[in-house]
Amino acid sequence: MREEYQELIDEISARLGTPATLEGRDFGLIAFGAHDSDDDRVMDPVRTRSILRRRSTAQVRAWFESFGIARAQGPVRIPADPSAGVLTGRLCLPARHGGVVHGYIWLLDDGVRGAGDPRLTDAMSTAARIGALLAGEARTGSRRGSRLRTLLTASPALREAAGTELAEMLGPAAAGPMAMIAVTPWVASGEEGLPMSGLPAVLAATALPSGLAGLVRLRSTSDPLEPARLAARELLRSPWTGAAGRNHSTPDSGAAPEPGSATAGVSAPRTGLAELPAAWREAVSAARAARAGGPRHGPVADWEQLGPYRLLTALPDSAPDPAVRTLLDPAHRELARSAEVFLDHAGQAGAAAAALGIHRQTLYYRLSRVERLTGLDLHDGEARLLLHMALKTVRLRDTTG
Repeated sequence: MREEYQELIDEISARLGTPATLEGRDFGLIAFGAHDSDDDRVMDPVRTRSILRRRSTAQVRAWFESFGIARAQGPVRIPADPSAGVLTGRLCLPARHGGVVHGYIWLLDDGVRGAGDPRLTDAMSTAARIGALLAGEARTGSRRGSRLRTLLTASPALREAAGTELAEMLGPAAAGPMAMIAVTPWVASGEEGLPMSGLPAVLAATALPSGLAGLVRLRSTSDPLEPARLAARELLRSPWTGAAGRNHSTPDSGAAPEPGSATAGVSAPRTGLAELPAAWREAVSAARAARAGGPRHGPVADWEQLGPYRLLTALPDSAPDPAVRTLLDPAHRELARSAEVFLDHAGQAGAAAAALGIHRQTLYYRLSRVERLTGLDLHDGEARLLLHMALKTVRLRDTTG
């Protein structure tokens, strides 16, 4: 399918004499035309960023959408807006089908092509062909997503039937290897319009109350989960993560997720669709741990790399352990954090004090107060284990969306 999009975009680029770019209606990059121009405007910052990052920024999307491109019947001229990072005007050709805009074809606006330019009329005919392809993909994706939703959430009897139907739709890919990804929060509902056109490794996706569920085809390489991580990082840039764009520019980093930002989890590899409900639970747990675990896990976490969070995410939600209730009082937040960092560093006071940015004696003083508040002896291994688990469980609970 991607080859067909590329051929049609190359056709438009050749007809109009300028490189064209095709994005889905979620502004995810699908195809772009090559160029041999010496004009630096051809590779202006927005076009360059879209190609390199596979998606336009939230600010650019908002500027473009303010001109009604989602409802447009024909070409739309969009002026430059340096404040949004749009240094050169654009011509947008909506890719429509069945009265719905399914994608956008972007051209740099050199002011030469008037509304009656026959080349634009021809290009709109090609845009309609692209719209039909995108609509067909959306319908197929919707059917696959519906079966995936049933497979993950319904009764065993319904799951079996959904698995059989999904296997028929996926063909040989249904045998695996594959993995589930979870992206949370996810504010869109249903399967229509999910940003899958630019993610060829994603076999099916559906929006669930706990987040976006994606089924990803894996490669038989030394790092088979990399396609799932790439898809998860790309989806974190989606406008539907409910994160107000706060982490859309940094999902590739290993930094801790910002408060309220979206996170993603990747399950262990699987073969066969019957194992997907368990894989989905792993992916959701990994996404929760990514939010609670800080920079160690970053915005995308693998189930297989969660360490103790594999056990903690399996525990039922309950009131905080009595050992930490007093310590969790807002007045003792600094003490709780100091104890957690100390335990994270395996009781190495020097390393913990450095991580906290305090003197070692200050850390010892805080730990003595922790012992008095909790009644736990931090020289005792089981007491340390209890306190560490209790603090991590509270962090996991408090950061679950």
